[in-house]
Amino acid sequence: MSDAQAPRPRYKSDLIYGLEDRPHFTAAIFAALQHVLASFVGIITPTLIVGGVLGLESEVPYLVSMALFVSGLGTFVQARRFGPVGSGLLCLQGTSFSFISVILSAGFMVKARGGGTDEILSTIFGICFFAAFIEVVLSQFIGKLRKLITPVVTGTIITLMGLSLIKVAVTDMAGGYGAADLGAASNMGLAALVLLTIVVLNRFNNPFLRLGSIVIGLTLGFVVAWWLGRVDLAALPQVPLVSVPVPFKYGFSFDWVAFIPVAVIFLISPLEAAGDLTANSMISQQPVKGPLYIKRIKSGLLADGLNSVMAATFNSLPMVTFAQNNGVIQLTGVASRYVAYFIAGLLVLLGLFPMIGAVLQLMPKPVLGGATLIMFGTVAVAGIKILAEAGLHRRNVLIVAISLGMGLGVAAVPEVLRELPKALHNIFESPITVGAFCAILLNIFLPEEFIELQEDEFDPEASTLKVMQDPAPTK
Repeated sequence: MSDAQAPRPRYKSDLIYGLEDRPHFTAAIFAALQHVLASFVGIITPTLIVGGVLGLESEVPYLVSMALFVSGLGTFVQARRFGPVGSGLLCLQGTSFSFISVILSAGFMVKARGGGTDEILSTIFGICFFAAFIEVVLSQFIGKLRKLITPVVTGTIITLMGLSLIKVAVTDMAGGYGAADLGAASNMGLAALVLLTIVVLNRFNNPFLRLGSIVIGLTLGFVVAWWLGRVDLAALPQVPLVSVPVPFKYGFSFDWVAFIPVAVIFLISPLEAAGDLTANSMISQQPVKGPLYIKRIKSGLLADGLNSVMAATFNSLPMVTFAQNNGVIQLTGVASRYVAYFIAGLLVLLGLFPMIGAVLQLMPKPVLGGATLIMFGTVAVAGIKILAEAGLHRRNVLIVAISLGMGLGVAAVPEVLRELPKALHNIFESPITVGAFCAILLNIFLPEEFIELQEDEFDPEASTLKVMQDPAPTK
């Protein structure tokens, strides 16, 4: 039986529109709107966090616009396919949370030496531009990469990502860096309102409420903050009516020391994306083994990498395939890749209007912190689930314990690096870099017996992010 004729995974509710079907306009636009609502917060939040923490407020409206604009372009590339680029699936591209901590480290590094807004952004986008080519290259060797970056390595790094970002979320809940009323009851009350709203809505069986819980929580928090006089719409920054995408608007800089931590994250990005693309293939009732599947994964990962290159060019943070949109496909029964064209159009349209970013910039820090605490905590838990899936036997426990200990230790006691040369100090002050190097080296020097997989035998069920698929396919 050919791969194309291989049995597809079946679910309780069959798809209304398959991958190559063309829904009528009403169905397509309705499905597209649900995808945009499910991903909107995820696309803009990393930019809001980076802009707020690094003090880039004047540029946040434009940066938010570019995040939406590039997300639309990337989604179109993935669905449309251009030669070997693009998976041909309905998979939405968005700004990745995985890079926040290392990008903040790069920004603080430039800021510490007296760099202004333009230099900070030119360095961030410069290092992301070159680091993205790591994923472009690795996309063609995904089977071999899995032998080096195993689930225990990836789980450790993802756990460190989430744990290192918790401080950012809690600081926002308390009022934000440098706030005069840091820890005030009003700040914690707003954060608690958002957090509890998200938790309560997630307990409902209604899928629309669950998918929209973060959007609803943030909206409620924003409205209550406005009612309390915490939001001054008169303070909206003066922004142009339309954002014009300008390649490398802030210039182009590069720093080797800042590059290395970002490059480390791009090592695991292909594995994350492979899991999301596998889940998308399963839900879309496409093959999840064999040559067609491998080709789709490679093409999707290649698009992921090139979309991140494009994102850096148009002044946005790295792109990644979003997992939450797999749940929207399962919910709506619409897997048609032609719906992605509508999604792309909506995102590009939203990205052309900087007023959206200007309004979001007024969102009080406690409101944002209440939502990001759950998001970042979920990242850490996802890493723990990957580690549990990998098996916490003696060898893996050693790798995880040492790597987490070193990473979190450096974060808690940065003075431990005081005697290192400045260049090495700057590289290893990131807990993710320290933990990642420890995990990779220990994984190499504490070998275990395993059966080598050929590249065309890539097992989707062993995908690192299988445990992060949301929601899981019904049996």
